[in-house]
Amino acid sequence: MNLTEQIKAQAQKLGFELVGIIPVKPSQTVDYYEQWLKKGYAGEMAYLEKHLPLKQDPRHILPEAQSIIALALNYYTLDPPQSIAADPSRGQISRYAWGTDYHDLIRSKLDRLATFIQSTAEAEVKTRVYVDTAPVLEREYTERAGIGWIAKNTNVINWQAGSWFFLAGILVSIKLETDTPSLRGSCGTCTRCIEACPTDAILAPNILDSRLCISYLTIELKGSIPHELRPGMGNLIFGCDICQEVCPWNSKAVPTKERGFRPRQGNLAPKLLSLINMTQEQFSKRFRNSPIKRAKRRGFLRNVAVALGNWKNRAAVPALKQALNDDEPLIRGHAAWALGQIGGSAARKALQARLEVEAHTDIVTEIKEALNQNLSKD
Repeated sequence: MNLTEQIKAQAQKLGFELVGIIPVKPSQTVDYYEQWLKKGYAGEMAYLEKHLPLKQDPRHILPEAQSIIALALNYYTLDPPQSIAADPSRGQISRYAWGTDYHDLIRSKLDRLATFIQSTAEAEVKTRVYVDTAPVLEREYTERAGIGWIAKNTNVINWQAGSWFFLAGILVSIKLETDTPSLRGSCGTCTRCIEACPTDAILAPNILDSRLCISYLTIELKGSIPHELRPGMGNLIFGCDICQEVCPWNSKAVPTKERGFRPRQGNLAPKLLSLINMTQEQFSKRFRNSPIKRAKRRGFLRNVAVALGNWKNRAAVPALKQALNDDEPLIRGHAAWALGQIGGSAARKALQARLEVEAHTDIVTEIKEALNQNLSKD
């Protein structure tokens, strides 16, 4: 086998089911991406605009780069039993976060592949690996490499494997034999993802307003979740898979062989009441080496509070009453909202008691609004 064939074989041996190689060129979609940023669709993700100049050409990251090895790693594991998937007393966590943090796992595989290339090539090779944290427009290069097409929900779909996979790649300073594939499959006239989005975040095919996306709201947004979007979140407490779950192409998905993506105990639809009053120590221990730690305790419990409010079950009132006294204002505010959604005398008493001692102006407003909601639910 020549070097290109050896690289592909080694990549697949490491678990990357899909591999494509293309020559390095300036981005063909960066202008579209810049317009997307200018419209404010990135929300508070300021780092995306900060990295814009670097995304114009991969050689801004590795000046010597001549080839891109585009890779995809399947993370589909299983479908949760319908009995718990539809249970509003349980929180739904995006499938990609059920197991170990994919960044660490994939970066380790990429480093091993880069080492293989450097030891196998006849000449010295410089490399730069990337997952989704590097300033690279990885979906464009994945599509150009023939791995899949950018779908209407902005995910990449492979005609055989669907969209349950992580994208990654390696920039290398040598010329490799490149792929010139013709893409198979398309979204056609299907609009299921657009229609299924609870918050209407997919404005049009291939146009996503992150500010409305539940994944953004539960992970990237650091402050208060807009009131009008909270009901649409249902019991989604970290990320959202709805646009992928309804996609017909994902009926082709097969379970991954990567054990690190298998659900950790307690990550498959955990009971909301077991989460809402976690201490920082409990949160850190439970979600060590998990993508969920990105939301931090304050953000995660904010999401749990919203889910409890959407559950509207008075069994949640005692736990929310405790959360109403949390040190974090963000958690207190969303706990107040949840109590307002649930209603009843016990919820009202908890809100009134907190109102007497609450000093944070925004939380006072949340409590008063919750009390007004509460009065209509007796």
